[in-house]
Amino acid sequence: MSPTAVIALFWIALFGCVASYVLYPLVLKLLPARQAKPVDPNSPLPSVSLIIACRNESVRLRGKLDNALRIEHKPLEIIVASDASDDDSDAIVQEYASRGVRLVRSPERRGKEYAQGLAVAAATGEVLVFSDAGTELPPDSIGIIAEDLRDPAIGAVSSEDVFISSDGKLVGEGAYVRYEMWLRRLESQRAGLVGLSGSFFAVRRSVVTGRWDPSIPSDFTCALHTVRAGKLAITDGRVRGIYRDIKDPSKEYGRKLRTVVRGMTAVARSAEVLNPFRYGLFAFQVWGHKIMRWLVPWFMLLLLVTSIVLAPRHVFFSTMLALQIAGYAVVLLGHVAPGIRSLVPVRLAYFFVQANLALLHAGIEFLRGRRIVTWEPSAR
Repeated sequence: MSPTAVIALFWIALFGCVASYVLYPLVLKLLPARQAKPVDPNSPLPSVSLIIACRNESVRLRGKLDNALRIEHKPLEIIVASDASDDDSDAIVQEYASRGVRLVRSPERRGKEYAQGLAVAAATGEVLVFSDAGTELPPDSIGIIAEDLRDPAIGAVSSEDVFISSDGKLVGEGAYVRYEMWLRRLESQRAGLVGLSGSFFAVRRSVVTGRWDPSIPSDFTCALHTVRAGKLAITDGRVRGIYRDIKDPSKEYGRKLRTVVRGMTAVARSAEVLNPFRYGLFAFQVWGHKIMRWLVPWFMLLLLVTSIVLAPRHVFFSTMLALQIAGYAVVLLGHVAPGIRSLVPVRLAYFFVQANLALLHAGIEFLRGRRIVTWEPSAR
């Protein structure tokens, strides 16, 4: 390969590394934000059903149901969607039957979305709120969602995740979650979200009726159906889903792997959403937030290889190579000596590389034909 071709590949790789994380949000920032139309504050609030996904959640379920019963918005239909739980989860739900909590059980284990779909069919609310057993909902959160959905242009509302570690300190994922919430706010103000916070979000029943697909993550499919219905999926900073760090950090990699494989499957099954002639700015957002993000580890590999080849040719390329080697060395040191991850730069670098290793692994697994439907909730 000629030096010119290698240099071209270097710049393509560098562009690919920064496109999703830097250039994409910059473009969104430069685009004009949508102008919300005034809504009558005296219009009636929609009725709401809260659907709690459950798979063997006996440890956390009572706390979750107590939390749900403290929600200020009334009336509120509460349904637990059990994915064929084989612990005491279903019995715990029955303890709350006298307080209006309903159980919808999948007769066999077929995944979170299948159980949610059964609950959707049984729900009566105009608005469906989805939450996980490990997510705490502030008492006013669903009331705020109902207020947002007074606006007929809004089809779905996503929470903003509040990540709390066991020691209260900033961790890599905590910084990442903050970045993601900022990016979602930018998307929310343009063509709408390309994905909702899976642990806590709401969608109009009319948007998903007859369209529920149990093979696609519900947080993505609800955002997609919202744009298909000509409405917007937004995030509201007043709506918070509070969740804690995973108790066993070694399982974090596996969680990311499963999440990305499921996301890739969702986009592959809805490939028309990538067509800008059909979906306009929303398609650009899917490319920027999803596709280019999933390609980052491949661009990182290409950048490293081309930097090695080009380093002898110019000080710029040798400097770029030295920076990459230094960064990976810090991550490796953080892996063999976990104690230094208390340093914020090490922690962030470690998380970034770990996340992209999961993206790389997920891409390979997806191309090999792996698909994931069932799930086990992460212990937090």
